[in-house]
Amino acid sequence: MARRPLPRILSSGSAQIARSREIARTAADSATDVLHPLITVSRGLRKLAATARAKWAATPKERRGPTLLLVAACVLVVALMPYGPLLALVLLMAVAAWLGRERPVVRTGPDDAEIARLKGLYEALVPYFSVPEDPAPLFAHGGEWSGAFEEYAFDEDGRLTRLKIAYPPYFTDGEPAARARIEQLLHAKSGRGREYRFDWDEEGNRLVMCVLPALPTTIAAQRFVTVPGETVLGFTDADAVQRTVPVVSADGTEDAPAVIWRTGPRSTEPHLLAVGQPGSGTTSLLRSIALQALPHGDVLIVEGGGTGEYACLTGRAGVLAVECGLSGALSALEWAAHETERRLVAANRARQAGQPVPEDTRRPLWILLDRPSVLGHLAAADGRPDPQELLEVPLRHGRTAQVTVVVAEQFDSAETLSEAVRAHTRARIVLGPAAPEQIEAVLGARPHTTPTPEVPAGRGYARLGTGPVLRLQVPATPDPYDDATSEAHRRAVLDLLPERSAVTAPAAPANPPVVTVQDAATVKTPAPAVVTTQETITAKSPAVVTSQDTVAIKAPAPAPAPAASQGTVTLSATVVETVPGAAPEPAPAPRSEPDSGPAPFHAPVPAEG
Repeated sequence: MARRPLPRILSSGSAQIARSREIARTAADSATDVLHPLITVSRGLRKLAATARAKWAATPKERRGPTLLLVAACVLVVALMPYGPLLALVLLMAVAAWLGRERPVVRTGPDDAEIARLKGLYEALVPYFSVPEDPAPLFAHGGEWSGAFEEYAFDEDGRLTRLKIAYPPYFTDGEPAARARIEQLLHAKSGRGREYRFDWDEEGNRLVMCVLPALPTTIAAQRFVTVPGETVLGFTDADAVQRTVPVVSADGTEDAPAVIWRTGPRSTEPHLLAVGQPGSGTTSLLRSIALQALPHGDVLIVEGGGTGEYACLTGRAGVLAVECGLSGALSALEWAAHETERRLVAANRARQAGQPVPEDTRRPLWILLDRPSVLGHLAAADGRPDPQELLEVPLRHGRTAQVTVVVAEQFDSAETLSEAVRAHTRARIVLGPAAPEQIEAVLGARPHTTPTPEVPAGRGYARLGTGPVLRLQVPATPDPYDDATSEAHRRAVLDLLPERSAVTAPAAPANPPVVTVQDAATVKTPAPAVVTTQETITAKSPAVVTSQDTVAIKAPAPAPAPAASQGTVTLSATVVETVPGAAPEPAPAPRSEPDSGPAPFHAPVPAEG
C-alpha cells in the first residue's frame, strides 16, 4: 500500500516554528538591550528596599519613633528646597543604578578538579593523622576534608601552591622521622619538580606547606657592598635573612637578600667547608670568595684537581701562589702552618709588651683548598704526608692569627676529610642535587624544603654554625679562560681581578740543572755540567725563626772549574753574620719545588731547598 504524502501545512510547520522561536529570541534580546537601564534601576531599587527593610527590622522599638520623625524632617526639608524633589529623584536613580549594575562572578571555592585533588590528599593523610582510639577523628576515610584543610591555593595548572593543615594533637610532630614522612607524602601528592617549604607549628598543631619560587641566577660576580671581614656567599629568600645588599643583575639594580659570612678574630665560624656533586659550583664558590678576599688580604690557592680552574689568579697582586702539584701543595701548606705560628708568636710578644699587634699579622690570609682528596691519594702513593695534616695548625689557631681556611670537596670523597677539617669548619655549604640524608650529614640539620632533583650550578643550602638552614644561590663566577663562558660573565670576572704583580726572575741558563741542596752543603746535578760563570746561590727555607736573632748566611760559589763525572759542586759557607736584637721577620712566601709530574698552571716561582 503506497504511503500518502503529508499535508503541506504539516510538513512546513517545524520550519515555521523554528523561525518563530528565533524571531522571539531576537525580540527578547532587543527588548533586553532597550530596557537594560530600567532593569538595572529596578534591581537597584529592590536592593535599596531590602536594605531599608533590614535596617528597620534591626532598629529597636523604642528608637523607631525618633527614626520616623528624623526621616519625615529630611523629606520635608528636601521638599521645601528649590529643585529639591528633582535632585532627590536623580540621586535615588543614580544610587539604584550603581547598586543594580552587573558584577563579574567571582569564584570563591575550588572547582571539581581541585576538590578531587584535595579529597585525594585528605585520604592519603588518614593513616598518618588518625588512630583507632580517637572517638571523633579529624582524619577518617570518607570524612570531610574542609575541616582539616583551613587554607589552600592553586596555580593556573590546578596544582597546589599553598596548603594549611590542622592535624590532631597526638601526632608526634616532635620526631624528625614522623615529619619527614608527612613532608615526603605532601611532596609526592602535590607535584614533583618544585621546591616546597614546610613550617610546623607544634603549639597550634598546624602545618603550612607553600611552593617556593626559584632563586634568581642572574646575579654575577661583582664588588659587593660589605666591610672587611664580610663575604657574600650567595643569595637566599627575602624572609630568611634580615640584610640585603644592592646588586646589579640582568634585570637591573635591586636589593637582594644575601647570606653574609663573617670572619676574623670575633667570628664564631672562622672556616668554611663546601661539599657538592661534580659540576655543582664549588669551584665557582671558591673563585667568588677569592675575588672578595683579594682587596683586603692575601690568598693561597691549592688545587687538587689540576684542571687549571684558578689560572686567572696566577701572578695577581695578593695571590701568594696557585699550586696544582703535590710537592708545591705540601710546600705551600707547610709555609702556611709556619706563617700561622709566626703570627701567633708575634702577636703574643706584642701583647705581653703592651704594644699593638704588628701590621703584617693583621692582614688576613686565606687558604683555599680545592679537592684535597686527590692530593691525599697522591701523597699516600708516594709515601708522603697528607696535605690535610698541615692544615691542623691554621684550622686550630687561624681565628687568632687572621688565617681563614676554605675547603671544597665532592660527596664521593667526603669520607677522606680529616678530623681537623670536620671539627673546625663550622660554616657549611652543600651545592647541587643531594638527598636530605646527605644534606643533614654535612650541615647537621635537615632543610625545611624539599630538594629538587635538577638544580642549576651554584644552587644549594648553607648553614653558619648553629643557625638555620638557608637556601643559597652562589653568584655566577665562572672561569674567564673557559670557552663556554659567556662574554658578560667573562668580563665581570676579569674586571674584579687585580693587576699582575711585577716579579723579576733571574735569567735561566741554557741547560738548567736540577739542584738539590743537602745538609752536607753539596749540590748535585743529575747530568754533567760545566760552571762557566761565578754565581751566588742563596738557599731559602720556609722555617720559622723562633729566636730574636736573625742569621744571614752568605755562600759565594767556587771558582769556575769543570764538573766531576757525577756533576758535584761543593759550596762552603764563608761568612756568618749575626744581628742581635732584631725583630722576627715574616716567613718567606711559599715556593714550589719542581714536581715530577706536569703542572702547567703552577705559579712561576724558583725552586727552593
